[in-house]
Amino acid sequence: MKITFTLLLLCCLGLMSFLARENAPVTVYLIGDSTMSIKETRHYPETGWGMPFKYFFDSTVKVENHAKNGRSTRTFIDGKLWQPVASSMKTGDYLFIQFGHNDEIPTKKSATTEAEFQTNLERFITEARKKNVAPVLITPAARRKFDATGKLEDTHAVYSNLVRSVAKRQKVALLDLDGKSQELLRKLGPEASKLLFVHLQPEEHPNYPKGKVDDTHFNELGAREMAQIVLAEMKAQKVGLADRIVRPQVKQ
Repeated sequence: MKITFTLLLLCCLGLMSFLARENAPVTVYLIGDSTMSIKETRHYPETGWGMPFKYFFDSTVKVENHAKNGRSTRTFIDGKLWQPVASSMKTGDYLFIQFGHNDEIPTKKSATTEAEFQTNLERFITEARKKNVAPVLITPAARRKFDATGKLEDTHAVYSNLVRSVAKRQKVALLDLDGKSQELLRKLGPEASKLLFVHLQPEEHPNYPKGKVDDTHFNELGAREMAQIVLAEMKAQKVGLADRIVRPQVKQ
């Protein structure tokens, strides 16, 4: 009887320890560009997908959005935005990495070469792993660019493929936001897809009295759609954090 009780106690303690590890609080660090970042009120309705993303998790998950407008992998590092993230990360946390929009345009001061882009992504991965943090690579969200025939153009082909290559080489989870968001835009077509981006008529919004047509940045609806693509990709790729996504309550 004494042996049975001892075994039962050990099993209970083991289960409690397992549950404690399973439910331990974690922080998800987001690093990237304006398509992910938190927006100032003066830029609304422009919305980064990282803003609604944080609301889809249970109370054990904290999302810290460090993405900044106009940043590339290089300017994120050179602008001293990476070091605070690298210093704060701890065992069990996640690092979500989404760059490309500003790296790939050669006329921008933020431009990086293909080799430099991959080196910078690998640096983020290496430094995360040194702290027992799980790195996750994300291809850049698609731009809304349809040609005269109504065909969506692939504006991230080169740099998205570089992200995929780094993910494969480094054996890192890859969330293909570019590919999946392109699928969504093709499904919606040239007109309906405008509903996801900042398309405003003059006087439609006080922040843009002259109106605005922006096929890169999302409005609230578009940001939520992108966040949901990321969440679906997390489940498909079996990212451990997916277990903490809040499940809708079904009324009986």
